[in-house]
Amino acid sequence: MKQLLILLLGLLLTSPGYAHGGEDHGDGPKAGTAAGATSFSVAALSEQFEVLLRYEPLEGGQPADLRLFLSDYATNVPIKGAKLTLTTPEDASLKWAVTEQEPGIYLVEGQFPANKTYSFTANIVAGDKADLLLLEGIKVGEKLPVAASAPEAAASLFSSWKIILALIGAFVLGIGLTALLLRRRRTAAPVSTSNPAVYENQA
Repeated sequence: MKQLLILLLGLLLTSPGYAHGGEDHGDGPKAGTAAGATSFSVAALSEQFEVLLRYEPLEGGQPADLRLFLSDYATNVPIKGAKLTLTTPEDASLKWAVTEQEPGIYLVEGQFPANKTYSFTANIVAGDKADLLLLEGIKVGEKLPVAASAPEAAASLFSSWKIILALIGAFVLGIGLTALLLRRRRTAAPVSTSNPAVYENQA
């Protein structure tokens, strides 16, 4: 009985419909951009700084506004008043204006000429600290992953419950069959009423 319970629990936990809801890992959203997200993000860090770049979908040839978050690597405290110089390795002629909006939050303005993947080389000077970081994977022209619609989510949830109910039913059926077999064995067991001592005396 214990083995049957373990087997059913194993099937429940490893069932594709229950564990992953039918998602496709091959074409799913990449790390850092979950389905239903409103922006993309890339990050870089060093022994001095931690940088996070957020941006909404960008189009080549259109004005680009990005938000750069700068903090101290050791304390995670936002760094204000830093001097930031951004260049694009893929096109050295591109110019970027960096303006501090709030402590540790900087607006980056410029324009990417084409729909492709770019990167930023960020030269950061803050007080007596300075460093050079590379922000890779700025995907111009890419659309955000679309979250599953309500009917799709409901269908996935219904499918998961069907699997759970089927496993519970199989478990209950297994208990019933086991109890029935045990009862039959007890009923069919022979009962001996003979006395071996009587036969020995007659002999």
